[in-house]
Amino acid sequence: MTSSPNPFSLEGRHALVGGSTQGIGRACAIAFAEAGASVTLVGRNDAGLAKVLGELPRAAGQTHRTLMVDYADWRSVAKAVDVFVAAHGPVHIVLHNTGGPAPGAAIDAAPEDFAKGFELHVLTGQAIVRACAPGMREAKYGRIINITSTSVITPIRGLGVSNAVRAAVANWARSLAGELAPFGITVNTILPGFTKTARLDAIFKGRASRSGSTVDEVERAAIATIPAGRLGDPEEIGRVAAFLASPAASYLTGVNLPVDGGRTAMQS
Repeated sequence: MTSSPNPFSLEGRHALVGGSTQGIGRACAIAFAEAGASVTLVGRNDAGLAKVLGELPRAAGQTHRTLMVDYADWRSVAKAVDVFVAAHGPVHIVLHNTGGPAPGAAIDAAPEDFAKGFELHVLTGQAIVRACAPGMREAKYGRIINITSTSVITPIRGLGVSNAVRAAVANWARSLAGELAPFGITVNTILPGFTKTARLDAIFKGRASRSGSTVDEVERAAIATIPAGRLGDPEEIGRVAAFLASPAASYLTGVNLPVDGGRTAMQS
């Protein structure tokens, strides 16, 4: 499956990493590069992409690139990825990751809010996978990894649109897993728990504002629900993604994997 005898190595593989200018996406990109992959960073902020590009470790045989595109327009994404693959060769690893829908109660959301979320997460993901799957089939090696949320298992209060869209991504991924497994392509979904990112900061600030609490109080209440007793680090998600991307995970597919310090395991 790979030129390296190390089953955790990504040497000779090419990873396309969405939302890679910060947080979990950046951590996954760095983890893939550390494991030996050539990484293409995808985002809509040219300065942010350039910054992370400079942070990626490089060894002989690795070529890192950037692709600036907005996931909110799946048609543009489909065209951009098609052109990129034709120019730079096959993508073996897709890390599908992008910002979540705006917070708020489901009942207060307009139908178009759900449509925008579905386009951002499901339609764009489908466009990327369709562009990359032929190369994966030819190589007999492919890894599609989605970053969603533990709301796939238990909805999170105040994230109505996100809860619906994240669940749609998880079931889309499981459908793909069954269809693509015969070609050596795995499809898995990581469900991060409370992880120290800008997105979590915004969620905690929103909760504090609505409840009249402080952000510190909201954070302490969240940590109290986590058996590990702390928030997660993006690097911890990145290491799990690197494992799922590796040959070592070749028989693992169709899984929704919580990385949450045991929080969902303890929920009734």
